[in-house]
Amino acid sequence: MPEYPDITVYIEHLAALFQGQSLQQVRLASPFLLRTFDPPITSIENKKVLGVERIGKRIVFVLEDDFFLVLHLMIAGRLHWRDQGSKIPGRLGLAAFDFPSGTLLLTEAGAKKRASLHLIKGRENLQQFDQGGLDVFAAPVEEFSRRLTSENHTLKRALTDPRLFSGIGNAYSDEILHRAGLSPVQLTKKMTSEQIGELFDATKETLFKWTQRLRAEAGDKFPENVTAFRDDMAVHGRYGKPCPKCGMSVRRIRYASNETNYCPKCQTGGKLLADRALSRLLKEDWPKSLEELEDLK
Repeated sequence: MPEYPDITVYIEHLAALFQGQSLQQVRLASPFLLRTFDPPITSIENKKVLGVERIGKRIVFVLEDDFFLVLHLMIAGRLHWRDQGSKIPGRLGLAAFDFPSGTLLLTEAGAKKRASLHLIKGRENLQQFDQGGLDVFAAPVEEFSRRLTSENHTLKRALTDPRLFSGIGNAYSDEILHRAGLSPVQLTKKMTSEQIGELFDATKETLFKWTQRLRAEAGDKFPENVTAFRDDMAVHGRYGKPCPKCGMSVRRIRYASNETNYCPKCQTGGKLLADRALSRLLKEDWPKSLEELEDLK
């Protein structure tokens, strides 16, 4: 799922491409994409785009006459800038947004189409999409600490909770925790003030670094390579590969369709965190440390 760095770079390019232009029409290829019916989507035809904003992981097109088009890409939704009037791709295409200078295409890979589009009238009605997550760049460490310790959860769960923090998901939470040298299963209420400070700094540094990197990667071109898996990430998506800090093999915890990646040496003091599927299978044979893992090998 596109997170803060990806959404930020998307928004910057979208604003540069068509802010001040009129949205000529919205062409829908999927009847399930648009989740609202009043006002009708035709009511924003030829409305001028006044700006592009972010609410969590959502992209908001601000249109004249107090209209707001709210787009959530979910996991596999992606945007593509093409020539004006371009055809919506047959298998992956969900919608097209036509402007005088070009067409913005929305696609989504996979059989399950989860991306959503809402048309809202009145800025006050945007509140329903704001889950209250903290923007770490707009708050002091004291507020970050208060949010983090408001409930006793693991760090991984807390960082990815949109009610607590804005725009952080599975990928960048792994990178943040690795940079801070903290275990993903560390409980928030058991953290020291020093650990919280380190996590606060790591969160800002990681999100800033990746936003800058994605800006540089896109350059003047519209960002097409939006992915949660990048070769130069430290641990996310790098199971079995060497940690860039210590060289130890990156490990993982798998749950449902997601997984958490971490370095045992840098983050858990050498302890291997139980992978639910494998630990249930191996039971008492599940290795508890790097030494036991090496013995198994």
